[in-house]
Amino acid sequence: MLLGDDTLESLAREMGVEICDPSPPVSRRLQGPDGVLHLLDWGGDGRPALLLHGGALSARTWDYVALGLRAEYRLLALDLRGHGDSHWADAYPPKDFARDVLAVVDQLGVAPCHLAGMSLGGVAAALCAQAAPHRFASLALVDVAPGVNFASTARMRAFISAVDAAPSVETVVAQALAISPRSHPGKVAYRMAAMLEQAEAGDWRWKQDRRRPTDFPAILAVVGVLDQIAAASGLPTLLVRGGRSRVLSQSAAETFARAVPGARISVAPDAGHNVQEDNPAHLVQAFRTFWKAAEGA
Repeated sequence: MLLGDDTLESLAREMGVEICDPSPPVSRRLQGPDGVLHLLDWGGDGRPALLLHGGALSARTWDYVALGLRAEYRLLALDLRGHGDSHWADAYPPKDFARDVLAVVDQLGVAPCHLAGMSLGGVAAALCAQAAPHRFASLALVDVAPGVNFASTARMRAFISAVDAAPSVETVVAQALAISPRSHPGKVAYRMAAMLEQAEAGDWRWKQDRRRPTDFPAILAVVGVLDQIAAASGLPTLLVRGGRSRVLSQSAAETFARAVPGARISVAPDAGHNVQEDNPAHLVQAFRTFWKAAEGA
């Protein structure tokens, strides 16, 4: 199963995303501090916006959102190290994700760009805003803030760990739908096709470095102070929460907003943790409104 542009366009339109240009992005490889980083460049003449995915995902998780915003912004979706087509490393401390992002911003000459990160990507985004706020026009966090319910991700983490070598993408899709039968089959298939790659032996494996356990304590330590980091950066800040997310509660989102001067909250109806895939039309509008306000500030 391959990622088809016609499938992407069909799914995006089904979810209410308005598309002016369905052409695929340009795949680019840049030299990062410790290895080669892969990025999808959706083109355009608007202000650049750098998008960072969550753990175990890849730059392709932003495809629906990029289709909806490329007419107004130059969307750049990065594969974090150890994910997608970016290099593998010996270790993955959160600060190294941020080093990569800052190197990409400098190489592409896109500062000050908008910066958005979902889950793990939000951690990387916040650390970038902390280290170099002058390189960014705004900070958007998607379903991540202090007070996250880490235990709620156990089922998905167990599913990913259980899949080692699958005979086909369709097999993994069937397993995912068995765990989450209410999920949209087409969207699950598109997600899994992006997350898997075929090994030389012919089986399918995650496009992620699974050689060592994820350093969740280090990641959660940063999550616990995201409000302090955002507030200190002075950047216009948006927090988007999935309306049915089990990871981030409404009360935790509101607490974050009170701690960060001027922060906005946007709640995406009928979206779980992966807001960018569950309700991309809402996220397109939320980003558009927020970025335009930030540019006018």
